[in-house]
Amino acid sequence: MDLDLRKLRYFVAVAEHRHFGRAAEQLYIAQPVLSRQIRSFERELGCTLLVRTTRSVELTAAGKQLHEEAQQILAAVAAAVRRVHDADQAVQRLVVAFSPGLHVSDAIRAFTSRHPDVETDVVPARWWEQDAPLRDGRAQVGYLRRPFDESGLHTIPIGHEPRVACMPAAHPLARRQELTSADLADERMLDVPRQRASSPDEKFELVASGHGIALIPRSVARSYSRPDLAHVTVTDAPGIQTCLAVLADRREKLLRDFLEIATATLRTP
Repeated sequence: MDLDLRKLRYFVAVAEHRHFGRAAEQLYIAQPVLSRQIRSFERELGCTLLVRTTRSVELTAAGKQLHEEAQQILAAVAAAVRRVHDADQAVQRLVVAFSPGLHVSDAIRAFTSRHPDVETDVVPARWWEQDAPLRDGRAQVGYLRRPFDESGLHTIPIGHEPRVACMPAAHPLARRQELTSADLADERMLDVPRQRASSPDEKFELVASGHGIALIPRSVARSYSRPDLAHVTVTDAPGIQTCLAVLADRREKLLRDFLEIATATLRTP
């Protein structure tokens, strides 16, 4: 079947607002029209996406999966349209994906000083699919943390960073200068592979709410500092490697130039 992007956008609006009325206002359409479009979309897909009650709208398991997939689909479509417009207007553009907490701005500034005629942009890379922006065309290069799916990618090691334990500021361990893994043995740790928070802010809300302690990269802790959380270095936790990544078959000179500049700018001893 062909996926109707207009109906997909309608669904995303409802999924994000959890309310047909507010979603309809955002989309500038009548609520009954939106309801009919969503029901039609469900029939086309052959599954129920939303559970409707008199007061709220909840996502089914299929709805949650589609909402997650839709972010990437719509972003890829928008990127494709932008590339078409760039080609029509002869615009050169370089887009860099970056993992949360990693800062690529120094490399972009250095690149722009050498290539002032090239437009540059950035897109965030979600931690559970860091390679996705490279594979779906949203970005040409990524500044990422291992591990991620490296099949078909060329990577350049940049550096390592330690992990810190993120916990509520009132936690007894928060007063320590450093910790070891043994200190955390009896603590409840957030199960990151199963708890797919869509953003660092959401993950930190879980920690602050008492769901557990999270081991996170130090750069993330520094970038998303907040007074109700503490971060303590875990001395024996394995470090995290950062790297630049591109599709292995990309050979454009512009991309090679950025990799050279970014490697010199970002690499740590």
